Formats: sequence, C-alpha cells, structure tokens
Amino acid sequence: MKKYFSILTMQVINNLAYPGDLLGRSISIARFIFIFAGLWRTTFAISNTNIINGLTFPNMVWYFMMAETLELGRPRINRTISEQVKNGEVAYILNKPYNFLLYHFSAGLGDGIVRMTLNLIVGSIVAWILAGAPPIPLGWLMAFVTLIGAWILHFCFMALIGLAAFVVEETNSFELIYQKLVFILGGFLFPLDMFPEWLQKISYALPFPYMMYAPARLFVKPDVELFWQMLGGQVIWIAVFVLLVAFVYRRSEKYLTVNGG
Repeated sequence: MKKYFSILTMQVINNLAYPGDLLGRSISIARFIFIFAGLWRTTFAISNTNIINGLTFPNMVWYFMMAETLELGRPRINRTISEQVKNGEVAYILNKPYNFLLYHFSAGLGDGIVRMTLNLIVGSIVAWILAGAPPIPLGWLMAFVTLIGAWILHFCFMALIGLAAFVVEETNSFELIYQKLVFILGGFLFPLDMFPEWLQKISYALPFPYMMYAPARLFVKPDVELFWQMLGGQVIWIAVFVLLVAFVYRRSEKYLTVNGG
C-alpha cells in the first residue's frame, strides 16, 4: 500500500505546485454559487415564503455549495484513461508494478483532496457572505463521512466509463449521460425533497442520490435516521460497483488495442 500512498502524495504535490491555476479553477465555484443563490432568492421571493419543502434559502445555498464542491472535485479518470489509450501510454502503465485501477484511484484521490479542500474553503466563504453562518458541526461530520462514500461511487462510475475506452476509445458521450443522471436523479440541481414522491422512489432505487444528495442534504439538515440510510445505501452500491469494475477490467483487457505500439 505504501506505493499507492506515494502516488497519492505525488499527485497532491503536483497540484500544489501551481497555486495560481488551482485558485483560478476554484473561483468558478464562487460564480456558480452567486448564480444559484440569485435564482433561489428570486424563487423564495415569488413564492412569498421562507421555507420550501422544509428547506430555507440558507439551506439551499449551503446545499448547493456542498454539491458543487463534490462535483468539481469528483474523479475524472475516464478522460485520463481515454487519453492514455489514444496516445499509447496505457501500455506503459499496465507494465508498471501497480494494479491499474488502484494506481488511478490513488492519483484521483490525491487530485480530489486538493480540489475539494480548496473549493470547500472558497465556497464556504461565498456561501457565508450570501446566506449566513454554516450548518452545525454535526452536519459537517455527517457530510464528511458520506462524502467519502460519494467520491468512491463517482470513481467507480468514472472507472467503468474509462474502461470503455479499451474498446471504443471515445467515451465523452457516456460521461455526458452519466452527468445528466447525477444532476437530475442525484439531486444536484434540486434536493430530492422537492421531487414528487414517485420520482423520489425511483431515485432512491438507483445509486445517484448516494453520490450527491447524501452529503449535501445531511450537511444542511443533519438527520441520524437519514444518515444511516444514506451510509447503508453507499456501502451496498460501493460493493456492487467494485465487483462490477473488477469484472469489466478483466474482460476489457482482452479488447485493448494500444495505439502507437
């Protein structure tokens, strides 16, 4: 495991080597929060109410801040793997004394730690200015725990899309479909609390709420029962997708054609 920790550490160092670039990318979360806050401020004003489906305006701003932090910090190894297949670098990595998937998991985690930490800092400052003080400490704790599970689920999905590049090379369309499903059924654009009951049931039967809604919702309105429900769902789906990723990896290796070699 030491070698994978070294990969993670190196990725963190590589990211911190360009602070200007990191800060520039993190400014985007401030822009998104400003836009989102403006839309919800107008919605609450038109509705002439302080609460919509149990959520206040500050709840909505902080919810979006956490969801956007996760979205901007999620692994994007599908693009990395696709590029490695196209330029032939995948052959070099496959011949290293590493497990291919753990190699990308370690590198992606190192990148995600830096991205999410910086986005969380910048996003929290902006959300505090626009919506007041952050949620209570229990919300931070529940969000942190479920954020780990959410990130792992994102990694599994991105790994599956990335492994598709072993067969088809171009995977952008798969990522686009995945992203739209997370945005809608995962509760990125709107908390699931605002969905009709039938759509909530459909969403909860799928892995997407555990990838976005779980940490964001528990962050703004911590609930012990919901926490265990979300955590249990994450454990089940992680087990399913880890097995699926391992199976697809073994199968897709047979179809890999390395460009340039």
